[in-house]
Amino acid sequence: MSLVYRRAQADDLAATDALVVSSINDLTIRHGFGPMATASPPSFQLFCLKDDPDGLWVAEEGGGIVGSAWSWTCGDLWFLAQLFVDPAQQGRGIGNALLERTLEHARKSGAVHKALITFTFNRASQGLYMRHGFFPRTPIYFFDASREAMRMSPQVVLRAVPIDADAATMETLAAIDRCAIGVSREKHHRYLLGDPATRGFLFYAGSDAVGYGYIGSSGHIGPLAVMRPDHVQAAFAAALRLAAAGTSEKISAFLPGTCDGALSLAVDQGMRITFPMLLMASPGYGDWPCYLPRNPGFM
Repeated sequence: MSLVYRRAQADDLAATDALVVSSINDLTIRHGFGPMATASPPSFQLFCLKDDPDGLWVAEEGGGIVGSAWSWTCGDLWFLAQLFVDPAQQGRGIGNALLERTLEHARKSGAVHKALITFTFNRASQGLYMRHGFFPRTPIYFFDASREAMRMSPQVVLRAVPIDADAATMETLAAIDRCAIGVSREKHHRYLLGDPATRGFLFYAGSDAVGYGYIGSSGHIGPLAVMRPDHVQAAFAAALRLAAAGTSEKISAFLPGTCDGALSLAVDQGMRITFPMLLMASPGYGDWPCYLPRNPGFM
């Protein structure tokens, strides 16, 4: 049967999540990292589907999904959250066809900047992305440690206040995002604030809000953003304290190579690199000295 490319529907998302998990694990096992991905409810995908259905696509053959792509937009930024093809179906041009369809989403949205996060060791995908105008910008390292192994010696100098979704707070978050990544992400903050497994905090130096951070019940930190690069270490220290006060056995974060303060603090506190990733972007975008992403799909 011939391949069919179509926009994804809500009832496709469980199948696409299973495809993504199997594809990631096939890749990480082949490169000696072992299986890394596990199935999870496609909550953010469903949120994006309702917000902008033009960003989610599937490739279908014989009644089964053999590839999927998912992108979202905020302001003038377009982000490719996922692009995966069944390992048994690779080499047929499915990835390229799906990417072309999501790039049409970028064109329709009027995006000025385009970005994505991929595995550093996935050479095939990087070649595909470079052919479409994405270039390596910043390495991103996934750090983790057991909560018991964390030394937690740094002095926390910023005050953490739970995020309230009132209009003034949302504007503060928007101002921080514009400094850190160039666009406001109000809709994504509202998504995170509605997630019962995630807590959000504003970080204050005196009376001034200088950043924010989210802590998951799993002990994962991110996204985290600050107004200035010299605040990133202090904000990460505050987030580590909050994560360590929880009950998760692990604490983790994605740390860009441009965030020197956060990287040095992570190593000092006993965290170690689990696997490397890479931010790729269109020219003129991708310097993240003030931002720690949540994961490769959310950014």
